[in-house]
Amino acid sequence: MSDRLSVPEEYIDRHTKGLWWPRDPITLDEFASRRDHLFTGPFTWPLMVLRASDLDRNLSALSDFSRERGLLFAPHGKTAMSPVITRRQIEAGAWGITAATAGQALAFRGFGVSRILVANELLDPKALSWAVAELDADPDFEFLFYVDSSEGVAIASEASAPGGVTRENGRPLRVLVERGTPGGRTGRRTREGVLSIAREVVNAPGLELAGVAGYEGQLGDAEGVRGFLDDLLEDASALVGEHGLERPVLSVGGSAWFDLVADALGGREDVVPILRSGAYVAHDDGLYRRTTPYNRLPEGPEALAGALELWAQITSVPEEGLAIAGMGRREANHDQGYPIPRVVRRVDGETVPAEGIEVVGLNDHHAYLEVSSGTTLRPGDLVSFGISHPCTAFDRWRIIPVVDDEDRVVDVIATYF
Repeated sequence: MSDRLSVPEEYIDRHTKGLWWPRDPITLDEFASRRDHLFTGPFTWPLMVLRASDLDRNLSALSDFSRERGLLFAPHGKTAMSPVITRRQIEAGAWGITAATAGQALAFRGFGVSRILVANELLDPKALSWAVAELDADPDFEFLFYVDSSEGVAIASEASAPGGVTRENGRPLRVLVERGTPGGRTGRRTREGVLSIAREVVNAPGLELAGVAGYEGQLGDAEGVRGFLDDLLEDASALVGEHGLERPVLSVGGSAWFDLVADALGGREDVVPILRSGAYVAHDDGLYRRTTPYNRLPEGPEALAGALELWAQITSVPEEGLAIAGMGRREANHDQGYPIPRVVRRVDGETVPAEGIEVVGLNDHHAYLEVSSGTTLRPGDLVSFGISHPCTAFDRWRIIPVVDDEDRVVDVIATYF
């Protein structure tokens, strides 16, 4: 699949956030080939970068994990929405890519992805008709999505078989019945609910029942996750018994419990297990550092590393114990905690750990740093921050340089949110 992936031509110009480029526009590849240094090149602050070695580590970790545990891997592409990262995931062994919305599916198809799983019900006739046309035009294209309602079944059936007439030589839309949990997000709450929707799918022209799916990431404890996975396995078994499915797809996978997913589904021959975890690709220094399954696995927590760094300059030290950094809500995500100070780089190039420094507030373009006694920050110092929750960090940056361990640019990614 990787030979079909494409990267749209993008440019750096005077509008590119974090780069100081008043000259004529330059392509991302041309810019990367310059090998500019992060601290002497054409950059301005704040700036988000990806650390290449950490990105490589993360890509290998989940690819190896899935392969060794007997899982197909369709990482959730919503984390980065980047064709470069998508290509790297496929090249690392991903079976396909997961999307959250029809628009994301369209973007990934534009990147050249030939297997897309939409982890939501699709109710937009335009999007479903597009999927039908893609299936008819490309025999190698595979497309899966959820249904959890009679309305979803009816709309999908009409898109695939208008007026109830099956397309001549056309492939059906393949759907997964979604199982949910009480008080959770989407999905049927009971086995009878799952089976009821499955019967409607089987009887609907233009549709094919492919299996079941769910999301365990919102569950708060291992016992609840194991119970949910057992429910999904029993749902799949019921579909085999009632509809004769030979090997139904069973897809799950947030980023907090993929070890339990592997324990329950890895290597099984009665289902096709597809893991969808996506935040791993950048990991973080907050939410997922605390909740990653690698805290429980033999590989240990260092199997993943926070690959995103947000560099900001200290612009003011207006009073004792307080410093202001030139970044805010426009640059730094904060839905799962404020950015985490990592390193201070002095004006003279000296670097020291960012000990005794904590972000305690954000304005649009200002961060309030509480500075402990004995810790010194001066205007002009640079601070590297890690982030918490990569899925809301990438979308603040249209262009993100990738730097090596010598702080030189080796690539540049564009995001498409």
